[in-house]
Formats: sequence, structure tokens, C-alpha cells
Amino acid sequence: MKTEPTASRSRQSIKRIKISDLVIIDEIGFMPISRQEANLFFQLVSSCYERTSLIITSNKGFEDWAELLGDVVIATAVLDRIAHHSEIFNMTGDSYRLKHRDTILK
Repeated sequence: MKTEPTASRSRQSIKRIKISDLVIIDEIGFMPISRQEANLFFQLVSSCYERTSLIITSNKGFEDWAELLGDVVIATAVLDRIAHHSEIFNMTGDSYRLKHRDTILK
């Protein structure tokens, strides 16, 4: 089957992720997520739940995750697992990149 090597590599990557001490998922919600990707994300979060530390960054508030994941039930289940045993930081204010743009471009 043509996709078998890709599937095998994906299974190996998922296996490595599951045994990691820390997984960082940066900027979830920055790009649109399909229904299949939302389901895979739920499976990833569930498999890491209470086994692996997660750091997740997003430009979306929790109230926007149902739309982001395309399903209220999946969003609730994901957020339930993410928020349990968590420290949540809501960072607001000006972007560091934009705030220091003049000094970066000179």
C-alpha cells in the first residue's frame, strides 16, 4: 500500500511522543483544524493525560475551542484533560515581536 511507510513513521512518532516526559504543542488554532485532525488531537491529549507533561500555546481562548475543534463534545473532553492538574497562563498585552519591531529591523 502506498501510504504504509507514512503510517509506519506516524506510528513511530506517536510512540515516541507517548513516552516523552514533555510535549510542546505550539500555536494550536493558528491554522484551521479538520474534524479528523481534531479527533487525532483528542487521541493525542488522551494518551498523554496523566502520563506526559503538556505545554500548549494558542491564540484562542477556551471559549473558542468548540469552534476550533469543530465539536463541543471533543472540545470539552480535550479541555477537561488539559485543565486537570494544570497551571494556566493567560498572556495579554502587546506582542513582544511587534513591540520591539523597530529594534529587530535595524
